[in-house]
Amino acid sequence: MSSVVIAGDTSGAITLAAPAVAGTNTITLPANSGTVLTTASTFAGTGPAFSAYSNSSQSLSAATITKGLFGTEEFDTNNNFASSRFTPTVAGYYQFSAGFQAATVASDLGVFLYKNGSAIKNISTSVNASVNWTYGSALIYCNGSTDYVEAYLYSALANTANPTQQSTYFQGFLARAA
Repeated sequence: MSSVVIAGDTSGAITLAAPAVAGTNTITLPANSGTVLTTASTFAGTGPAFSAYSNSSQSLSAATITKGLFGTEEFDTNNNFASSRFTPTVAGYYQFSAGFQAATVASDLGVFLYKNGSAIKNISTSVNASVNWTYGSALIYCNGSTDYVEAYLYSALANTANPTQQSTYFQGFLARAA
């Protein structure tokens, strides 16, 4: 296998190595200046991600949108999740999902995403009287400095959000950098 090594001005080096396979491989670089993304780059799939779930029962008043409490983190790759709020430090488009399971069946359940304290997406509403859970997802732009996202829950009847890892959760990840 042959390779080309380019030494940095002060330290480090870049090595281009051809794979040990038959045939010709081509890498085409853009004609403009900028940063080439790699698999180790924050912008190439290794950006902030989190998953949290409810670890205790949460009371929901009838017909009131209530901030979800997600006290247990499964993971938080960049320490951006705290107090049921995700505050990303990388600007970009984030895919969020959330869901909750109510203790009792209600005629209307909902999950909403709030950005900077205001409703931005109604990601799920269940109006089927035979279920007690609802979930959904949405893609939201965050500026990476001041934006934050929270999940809110709704039940038409006074209810309780069950504390289960499988069904009362809030999670998200950087889908594409800005």
